Amino acid sequence: MLAMDIKMAWRNIWRNPRRTVLTITAIAFACILLVFMLSFQLGSYDTMINASVKVHTGHLQVQARGYQADNEIRLTIPDPLPVEKALDAIPEVKAYAPRARAFALISSREHTYGIMVEGIDPTAEKRVSTLASIVRRGDYLDAGPGSSGLPAALVGHLLARNLNVAVGDELTLLGQGRDGSIAATVVRVHGITNSGLDDFDRSAIQIPLDRFQDIFSMGGAVHEIVVVGRRLSDTAAIKAALEPALKAIHESPPLVVLDWEALMPGLKQAISMDLVSGSIFYLILIMVVAFSILNTFLMAVLERTYEFGVMMAMGTRPNRLTRLVLTESIGMTLVGVASGMLLGCLVTGYFMVYGINLGGASEISRQFGIPSVLHPRLTLVSMLAGPMAVFLITVLAALYPALKIRRLQPVEAMRQR
Repeated sequence: MLAMDIKMAWRNIWRNPRRTVLTITAIAFACILLVFMLSFQLGSYDTMINASVKVHTGHLQVQARGYQADNEIRLTIPDPLPVEKALDAIPEVKAYAPRARAFALISSREHTYGIMVEGIDPTAEKRVSTLASIVRRGDYLDAGPGSSGLPAALVGHLLARNLNVAVGDELTLLGQGRDGSIAATVVRVHGITNSGLDDFDRSAIQIPLDRFQDIFSMGGAVHEIVVVGRRLSDTAAIKAALEPALKAIHESPPLVVLDWEALMPGLKQAISMDLVSGSIFYLILIMVVAFSILNTFLMAVLERTYEFGVMMAMGTRPNRLTRLVLTESIGMTLVGVASGMLLGCLVTGYFMVYGINLGGASEISRQFGIPSVLHPRLTLVSMLAGPMAVFLITVLAALYPALKIRRLQPVEAMRQR
């Protein structure tokens, strides 16, 4: 009986080919749009995260416990060598770089501000961040002192504007060393950067790590080791492999590993909010398709009321007629969803290979480390989530006209011919 019902349902679907084709096309178009847009959304998140972490934070950081919350200069990694050996043993790690940081007052001839001074290894930093590529004026740091013997410094363009300084100008730093001593020096502006992150560009400068350790009495200690994986998806694997190795390193306070979500909670929240707004748009699209299906099957039931009355008069049970109409709706929806998924994957696959050029916005995006061509990311979630939602909601929409059949009376139905 089931085979007969399927055969009858397939025949009934094509009784009105134009309406059937339009309905299947609407379902397929919605699925194509959902697969592509969700894949593009996920791909843009990957690009956004990678661009943000490569400006400064990295995919992960190793720190002393409590340093992320307090930025206390005494919370250090006294000897970074064991951590670096542990990182070398993890194949997913692409690069890492040590950093040290301290609060200080910075003064030009006209102004004084409180800032964060960062000590970086110029060579290692190139492998974990885009700092070298966002120097807009002057040059990137070298390991040695400048021609004047003063430490070279990179200054964000907003901080340079606030201090009213240019490349070659001198700045005075005054802070506190790790041992409580006075940390003071004069640095020369070697380059001015523009990361696109206002907080970073107005509140931090970078100097070579060895000079920082001398000025702030750090010895060989650092505050964080920034880690970049080969892919963003490697973050969890690196963290899982690194945590046991850090427990074996007996330091006080103990060392912890923080991923980009803990380092940049604001970015995680922004992505979550964008997902919510995108989900609302997808839901509206699915509801439009659902009402199209509802209209199609409601019209089909009304057109066939006489036919249903005759069948019921001949002994066909209402349950079987309901099952028949539901089989028709499921069959039509499956054809639309399957073709939409296939075409959606093909369209997304094309743009995964060739990308989507940002056109006039590419020049601006390159300034902030974002590539001019964005690539969608097709995953099992982006491939199935939208089409499955379309399938469920359209089948639910078809329940109303199907259940109307159960209330039909044979005599009254045959009068509506």
